[in-house]
Amino acid sequence: MGLLDGLKSVLGMRAEADATRDADPDDLFGMSTAHVTMEAELGYEPTGDAALCFGDVDSTEFAAATDEVEAILEAGEAETGTEAEFTGDSHGYRWVVLHDPDFDDLVTSIHFAADTLIERRYGSRLLAALFAFEDERSDQRAYWVYSFRRGAYYPFAPDPAADNERDQATEFKLESEFDGELSVEDDKAFWYPLWPDRVGDHPWE
Repeated sequence: MGLLDGLKSVLGMRAEADATRDADPDDLFGMSTAHVTMEAELGYEPTGDAALCFGDVDSTEFAAATDEVEAILEAGEAETGTEAEFTGDSHGYRWVVLHDPDFDDLVTSIHFAADTLIERRYGSRLLAALFAFEDERSDQRAYWVYSFRRGAYYPFAPDPAADNERDQATEFKLESEFDGELSVEDDKAFWYPLWPDRVGDHPWE
């Protein structure tokens, strides 16, 4: 199953029907403390990358909303050093991809982008926010994925030694470590793996 199927069935259409609560962009600030635990307790360093995925809308109003997000993020780059790039994929989804060694700046920028779309009444188009980490001792990369349709996080840890295989032991360890610190998705059917097009790439690449 490809990225398109996963986003539509798990983060999109199916999740909307099975939503447990409304997504709250303030949930994203939970990562400001969670990343400290990832580093200090588990040895996972932030890669300096995060991304926001959302469905596109063919309208001038939506284009104006995304232009506003892009303009403010670009204007803020001089102050925060957060680099932002806007890209689309072959499935019709849009990504705001952020790069910054300061993790708190990444969280703030992701929150701003999501909150702006919600304020412009496009919150239903938001699918997921991703925060990337890596254990340099094992080359294990792990993500915390926030599903806007479920209002909860889940871990995704691709196996660095296999194509489209996940390290479930790492994912369960992350679930156990962060239960109570983050709102972790209880139903593992919604822990969908967001495979990149090429092994070793981020899901948005």
